[in-house]
Amino acid sequence: MLSILSGYDDVFGPLRILRYITLRTLLAAGTAAMIGFIIGPWLIAHLRRLKFGQHYDDDRTGDLASRFDKKNTPTMGGLLIFACVLGSSLLWAAPNIWVCVALFVYTGLTAVGFRDDYLKVVHKNRNGISSGAKIFWQTVITLLALSALLVHPASSEKIRELWIPFVKHPIIASMPIAALIVFVYLWIVGFSNAINLTDGLDGLAIGCTITVALTYGIMAYAAGNAKIADYLLISFVPGTGELAVVCGALVGAGVAFLWYNSHPAEVFMGDTGSLALGGLLGIIAFMVQQPLTLVIVGGVFVWEAASVIIQVGFFKFTRRREGQGRRFFLMAPIHHHFQKQGWPETKVVLRFWILSLIFALAGLGTLKIR
Repeated sequence: MLSILSGYDDVFGPLRILRYITLRTLLAAGTAAMIGFIIGPWLIAHLRRLKFGQHYDDDRTGDLASRFDKKNTPTMGGLLIFACVLGSSLLWAAPNIWVCVALFVYTGLTAVGFRDDYLKVVHKNRNGISSGAKIFWQTVITLLALSALLVHPASSEKIRELWIPFVKHPIIASMPIAALIVFVYLWIVGFSNAINLTDGLDGLAIGCTITVALTYGIMAYAAGNAKIADYLLISFVPGTGELAVVCGALVGAGVAFLWYNSHPAEVFMGDTGSLALGGLLGIIAFMVQQPLTLVIVGGVFVWEAASVIIQVGFFKFTRRREGQGRRFFLMAPIHHHFQKQGWPETKVVLRFWILSLIFALAGLGTLKIR
C-alpha cells in the first residue's frame, strides 16, 4: 500500500526509495516483528484466559508428556503469525496478482486451521474437522487460486511452466490444467501436513519456516528481476519480486512468534499456523517457478513427513508378514525418535535448525548450478 507513495516523489523526493523491493522487504520484516511483539502478550493472555490450550492424552504422548509439561499452553498461535504477515504485507507489498493469490491462500488455510483448532480445544473434539471437510476446503482454495492465476494475463502463461533444479529451461512449457491442479494441490496439502508434523517441539517448526521463507524471499526477488534471472538462467516472472516482501513479512512474523514459542513455549501455532504456512510456502514456490526446489530447501519438513510414512508403512508390512507390527523408528515424527534416544528437546531443535540452514544453502546453490 505504501509503495503507492513512491509516485509522489516529485512532491517529496525521498519517497522514491519506496520503489526498491529490497527496502520494502526489510521494512516488512521489521513491521511484522513489531506487530508481533506488540500484540503477542495480549493475544497469548487472551488465549490462556479462554483456555484455548492443547489437551494431551496419556495414551498418545506416553512418557514425552511427563517429560514436557505442555498441557495448559495455549494453541492457535498461528493467529499471531497471520496478523503480522497480513498486516505487514498489505502495508509494504505493491498489490499484484502474485501477492493477492499468496495472501488469499494464506488467509483461506488459516481459516480452515482455525476451525480445526477451535473444534479440538473448545469442543474437545480430538479429530477436529473431518478429513473430508478439510480436503474439500483445501481443494476449493487451490481451485480458486489457480483460476485467478490462469485467468489473469500477467500470470496465465507463466504459471503453466514447470521448472526443475539444475535445468536452464522449463521441462514443460505449458502444463495441462488438470496436471497443474493436481501438482499444486499436492504441494499445498503436502507441505501443510509436513509443517504440521514438524510442529511437535518448541520452536522447531517456526525456526525452520523462517529459513525457508528467507530463502524463497531471495528466489522471489531473483525471479522478478530481469537481469538477475537472465544471469542465473532461471525463469523471469515479472511482478513476483513483490513476493519477496511477503516472505520478508513472514520472516519478521516468525521471529516474533519464535520469541514466544521458544522453549519453554508460551504458545503453540496449532493447525491455524501450520496448515496456512505450508500452503503459503507451497504456492509461492510455484509462482516463482521453484516448486521442486522446495523439497530441498524444506528438507527438514520432508524428512519429518517421510519418517511418518516409513513408520506407518513398515509397521503395516511387518504386521502382514510376521503377524506383529514392528516400528522402524523409536517414535515418529523423527524428532521424537531422537528424544527417545535421550536428546534434550533444545538439542533436537537446534540441530534441526542447523540442518534447515544447510538445506536452504543447498537450495540456493541450485540457482547457480545449471
